[in-house]
Amino acid sequence: MSHGIEKAEAVLEREVRCPNCANAGMKEFYSFSDAPVHSVQLIRTREDAINYPRGAIRLGFCEGCGFISNTAYDPSVQEYSGNCEETQGFSDTFNSFAKKLASELIEKYSLKGRHIVEIGCGKGEFLTMLCEMGENSGTGFDPAYVDGRYATGAEVRFIKDFYSEKYSATRGDFIICKMTLEHIGETGSFLKSLRKSLEGRNDTVLFFQVPDVTRVLGELAFWDIYYEHCSYFSPGSLARLFRSSGFEVTGIRKDYGGQYIMLEARPSSAPQTKPLPEEDAVETIKGLVEHFTRNITLKVSSWKSRLEEFEKKGLKTVIWGSGSKGVSFLTTLCALGHIAKAVDINPYRQGTFMAGTGHEIVAPEYLLKLRPDAVIVMNPVYAGEVERELAGLGIKAEIMTA
Repeated sequence: MSHGIEKAEAVLEREVRCPNCANAGMKEFYSFSDAPVHSVQLIRTREDAINYPRGAIRLGFCEGCGFISNTAYDPSVQEYSGNCEETQGFSDTFNSFAKKLASELIEKYSLKGRHIVEIGCGKGEFLTMLCEMGENSGTGFDPAYVDGRYATGAEVRFIKDFYSEKYSATRGDFIICKMTLEHIGETGSFLKSLRKSLEGRNDTVLFFQVPDVTRVLGELAFWDIYYEHCSYFSPGSLARLFRSSGFEVTGIRKDYGGQYIMLEARPSSAPQTKPLPEEDAVETIKGLVEHFTRNITLKVSSWKSRLEEFEKKGLKTVIWGSGSKGVSFLTTLCALGHIAKAVDINPYRQGTFMAGTGHEIVAPEYLLKLRPDAVIVMNPVYAGEVERELAGLGIKAEIMTA
């Protein structure tokens, strides 16, 4: 089985409609042929992990609105269920961010005694937090929700399904959608459907959070490109999508080390078309796409050479973070023998195996036995937390960030 990225000049240009603005002719600029179709499924054996189904990634850029999507995405191969373990809720760093965000939203929008709807609630941590802190009630939608994971006295119910038009009667004063829109292929259709369900309810506030593709392109972060993420937004392309779908964009900003775009909006019959200062122009994204195309092969080669050098020297190397970034990092680099283990603080992921490469996922305490020489932290936001964990274990290793 072959692995690796295809050279930009070999990427086939096809007539592909933009899911955001419906313009034809998205220009494909990056292709990877062997991406595991899921990164966070709990896989119980190494054999199953190595033989996990794969799909193609072909990133296309729309010169009309600046949107980027996987033009080869096939939603039928996705299997979101309780066997998905995506939560970041075992990290103190992430929990501090979530609590701060919840507090800010409660104060800004007077979320006291309101009903909150979350589209793509995961295991329900954030919705539960908003309901507990603001004495609100809530409804969360996600096929990957797991019953009984978190105990709460708040009035919260969870529906193990994707949000769709059939749930339009579920009304919320505040609608949240965090780290979910990037998993939806037909973004324009989804937003227009949501807008239709809010007809006559222009007082409803929406809060959306998605990864920022400008960072991915600028930093050549190939590990942030994986199959589940079929849609890639910049502040500008996200805002343009909301306006064209009948929403007024009231605020947009970046957070979490510049990794997340946070957008706030309301339904509107006549949205303003003037962009906010934080939005980027299409030409800016086009320049970043060209930068990515010119330099990505060298970036991948550089990482491969580094891992090969570590192996030649007999150094033991692990990655810290077994989620989607880790899967993409290992599969893109074909790092079958260069990495010893994948470390994760999530106890539900420990003892399972990485899709595509079959690396075993272990608890931090396992490093007392392994004594690694190098630790690659898959997300630099967690570097400080990882350093403290290693120091507490008495592990001295070179710490690098992807």
